[in-house]
Amino acid sequence: MNSALLPNYGTPDLEFDHGQGSYLYSSNGQRYLDFAMGIAVNCLGHCHPKLVAALTEQANKVWHTSNLYRIAQSERLAHKLMEHSFADKVFFCNSGAEAVECGFKIIRRYHHSKQQPQRNRIVSMTGAFHGRTLATIAAAANPLHCEGFLVGDAGFDQAESGNIESLRRVVDARTAGIIIEPIQGENGIKVLPVDYLAAVRELCDQQDIVLMFDEVQCGVGRSGSLYAYQQLGVSPDVLASAKGLGGGFPVGACLSIEKLAATMTPGSHGSTFGGNPLAMAVANAVIDEICQPSFLSELASNSEYFRRELALLIESNPQRLKAVTGLGMMIGLNCHIDNTELCSRLQEHKLLVVKAGGNSIRLLPALNIARSELDEALSIISNVLKAW
Repeated sequence: MNSALLPNYGTPDLEFDHGQGSYLYSSNGQRYLDFAMGIAVNCLGHCHPKLVAALTEQANKVWHTSNLYRIAQSERLAHKLMEHSFADKVFFCNSGAEAVECGFKIIRRYHHSKQQPQRNRIVSMTGAFHGRTLATIAAAANPLHCEGFLVGDAGFDQAESGNIESLRRVVDARTAGIIIEPIQGENGIKVLPVDYLAAVRELCDQQDIVLMFDEVQCGVGRSGSLYAYQQLGVSPDVLASAKGLGGGFPVGACLSIEKLAATMTPGSHGSTFGGNPLAMAVANAVIDEICQPSFLSELASNSEYFRRELALLIESNPQRLKAVTGLGMMIGLNCHIDNTELCSRLQEHKLLVVKAGGNSIRLLPALNIARSELDEALSIISNVLKAW
């Protein structure tokens, strides 16, 4: 183990040499079925040929110029995202936390531009996760993430997730924006109710509050549509996107409606690597693939099948599993048994999954996964439960 590394990730032993499609291969030649996918990042699996081709072609041209110069690839990607979403403008960065931070700045800048500097507080939800920067941990207010880092509340308030009356009690004359994950990932794959989101949208419209969705994990096809809000009937004003957007290459995006974007004048925000030609080449290929009607149709069919089979597993293991949650291929299994132990035993049987809150595990396979690979995962889960 390399002692030169900061010890914040612990000391994992499992290392992978290469990957292909839904599988990772360890340095000692063992094959693992990957239902973690870099925590919902490798949306098209490992080494997808179109992504490899896009990256290779761009790598042979130019890697980086910065935003001192025009980057045509970023303009093409922005137009694609606009075409397939609510957005009028897009800012590119390198990660989900950066995309969220950009959204926070847009929210505060909007009210500042209206000579309302007192409107600077942003409301987040209990159980949320928005990243690990100072602003994003302040927003989520998870004590485990905040200890030793925060001074003051950084301008954030919290309401109970899914409780509109709790939100109404928190909102006041200082409220500038509200940030919501329409599907909470770290908290156990919880889809927020449609009627709740509609009530939040109405509240925001009544009081000129900016509504921001964090779709870093649930976006880019993970929920079954390009963005989850498109299935939930409520459109945000700002949206943070990342993870699957680059299919494994680091990239983030903050999407915004025009009246908010117009306040971000030259010099108000920036990113040295944002819109990097390599990232843009890969992300363009990802969006081209996911936005094909046939892709989303097959995704819907496979996710419905997988959820149905998981429900049958729960029926046959009521002492071990409690419920299946989520949307599309963002799936949670809420457990009676210890989720950490379940993750460990599944890994021993060559299935990789991700732990989540609420004693849940996350199942986050490639969006283009084959039905036979879903069956393989179901068989592994079933065998592990039988041997429990």
